[in-house]
Amino acid sequence: MEVIYTGLRQTPEMVVNTALQEDVDAIGISILSGAHNSIFPKIMQLMKEKEMTDVLLTGGGIIPEDDMKELNEIGVGQLFPPGTTTTTIADYIKDWVTTHRDF
Repeated sequence: MEVIYTGLRQTPEMVVNTALQEDVDAIGISILSGAHNSIFPKIMQLMKEKEMTDVLLTGGGIIPEDDMKELNEIGVGQLFPPGTTTTTIADYIKDWVTTHRDF
């Protein structure tokens, strides 16, 4: 798996534009600031506008379970709480990509 790290303080527009340019299979966002209810929906909106319908948006951080459910309902993939193993996250991404991407 190749990871493209864009750094801190990226806007949703910057994240989606980079993902589009790099032709990624998934976008993973780590949020510890509590901004998940604004950032994930904005990224989803931009992905839909750019017709990135076969790209996974996933992530994790300090996100209450009720908020995770609401984000899942708008199309965000599984979200992972602190302490989730890297293997668990990588396996989820690999399985999602295998099922949803057309190679």
